[in-house]
Amino acid sequence: MAFDSKPKFVTFDMNGTLIHFRINDAIRRVLGDRLPPEVADDFLRAGDAYRIDECLGEWKPFHRIVACSLERTMRRFGLEYRESDARAVYEEIPTWVPYPGVTAALTRLAEAVPLVIVTNTDDAHAARLVENLQAPFEVVITAEQMGAYKPRLRAFEYTLDKLGVAPGELVHVSASPKYDLRPAAVMGIEHKVYVDRGFEQDEPWLGYERITDIADLPVLFGLPRP
Repeated sequence: MAFDSKPKFVTFDMNGTLIHFRINDAIRRVLGDRLPPEVADDFLRAGDAYRIDECLGEWKPFHRIVACSLERTMRRFGLEYRESDARAVYEEIPTWVPYPGVTAALTRLAEAVPLVIVTNTDDAHAARLVENLQAPFEVVITAEQMGAYKPRLRAFEYTLDKLGVAPGELVHVSASPKYDLRPAAVMGIEHKVYVDRGFEQDEPWLGYERITDIADLPVLFGLPRP
């Protein structure tokens, strides 16, 4: 068992950790041949950076995060932006499904400890995506409720207050050091799990347990693999 005491909750990032967050695939499809193949990779990397930049400001609806970041990226690359582009990308989000093995691992873990979602998604899309997970979450906390997006510390302050816990009383699980594990460390959340899905660099100095297979998550809590 990786954790020396049972936490009151295990909190999870959702998109990219549990749900296969396929926004770059959606952007490629929506833009089609308007996105020149020779700049596509740089374009999508820039888009990731603009999305986190938008999340660092004051809260606005998630569809505006998608729209503003896409508009800024397209302007940088000299491409014509259309509001319909962002709308089409945003409307695809609720169709995304869990990574393989996620539902089974979460269902197993829920037998031992209550599960909580802490997501940058808005209320409407979060409800749909949680349904797609088909796992027993006790609480779902969205950016719309928090009035802030991760990685802002306000998001984690809200979460701790909402759950009525101290930082040492939960375990936070995420595939993103930059959105989740860095601010969690700043907030004093010692118990963290990095689900390494290969799209960010390992940052072991943050003091987390690293797994590459979600089936190993219950094992960290002393449970058999699902």
